[in-house]
Amino acid sequence: MNQMQSTALPPTPEEGEREFSVLDVLIVLAKYKKVIIWLPVIAAIVSAAISFVLPNVYKAGAKLLPPQQSQSGASALLSQLGGAAGALAGSAGLKNPNDLYIGMLKSRTVADKLIAKFDLQKVYDVETMEKTRSILEANTTIAAGKDGLISIEVEDENKKLVAQLANAYVSELVSLTKVLAVTEASQRRVFFERQLEQSKDNLAKAEMALKSALDTHGVISVDADSRAIVETVGRLRAQISAKDIQISAMQAFVTTNNPEYKRAQEELISLRAELSKLENGRPALAGDAVANPGKQVGLENIKILRDVKYYQMLYELLAKQYEAARLDEAKDSALIQVLDPAIDPERKFKPKRSVLILVSTILALIAAVAWAFMAETRKKILADTDGKAQWEQLKTLVRAK
Repeated sequence: MNQMQSTALPPTPEEGEREFSVLDVLIVLAKYKKVIIWLPVIAAIVSAAISFVLPNVYKAGAKLLPPQQSQSGASALLSQLGGAAGALAGSAGLKNPNDLYIGMLKSRTVADKLIAKFDLQKVYDVETMEKTRSILEANTTIAAGKDGLISIEVEDENKKLVAQLANAYVSELVSLTKVLAVTEASQRRVFFERQLEQSKDNLAKAEMALKSALDTHGVISVDADSRAIVETVGRLRAQISAKDIQISAMQAFVTTNNPEYKRAQEELISLRAELSKLENGRPALAGDAVANPGKQVGLENIKILRDVKYYQMLYELLAKQYEAARLDEAKDSALIQVLDPAIDPERKFKPKRSVLILVSTILALIAAVAWAFMAETRKKILADTDGKAQWEQLKTLVRAK
């Protein structure tokens, strides 16, 4: 029984293998107290001196409420135009509208205007525009928050310049939105404006061709049957073009299995069949025109007049679409609202001297304590023969290449 009790007792540690106690920690700290005390003090003095040498940096910021893009009711009118308009309607929306305005604020165009306005090359004391842009970009933070607002923050040593720069970013953004087609309505307006100019040129050419034909041949009448056929062919061609445009626009919004899309396809096939039947069903018309040169000239005049009427119709349609887009643009303009304009900062932003001194002091204290324990551990290792041999082996391995 006594033998079992004696085996259950834990072995008594030898004197050289006793556990490291709190007293041992205090002894080490007391042994190296000069280093532990003076190193943080020196670090605090040095960091304080450095912090007072560093220049004061100020920060000013502005907050913007960008316009929220919405789908306009006039976008349905795009179905009367070509595939380009349909593609425009499909791609007009952005996943995050703020990204567009942030990209504009970070653009080289805005940066160059600010550099020229405030002579930042002289302010930053650099020679190249590229370096000036880099410094301006490093000193500026532009980001969108979860609340949907865009914040513009500018840092600089010049207390007055930071607020002026932040507000200048806002002014340049407003100027850009007046020039560029940013909103969906603006993009439609630009699209219709270009198409309207093209249609106007085509109409002018058709009118000149008609005037030239009338001046050359005069007004030559043709029989009512031939006139009706030519006008019917022109009307069918116009309807086919309109249906083609409608189908191209629908492809941006619906699939090929959509009932309305299928119905439009069937109507297009029917119109083309009717046109083909009409064009191929009167071969005698061409023979009559060859036999009667005057009739041929009259038919040519009718075709030119038909082109004039066609371009007039197209021009009127585009003019209406253009006016609708202009009204939408005025109603859905890219209005940049400034929630918080930048003001001159009252206090410096950095350096935060108290934080710098406190952090450097704590780090120096940790380093001093760690050095004290490492020095004490090394001393104990070198005091032992085996430990000294292992230490030398470690130094040899570290130095080996």
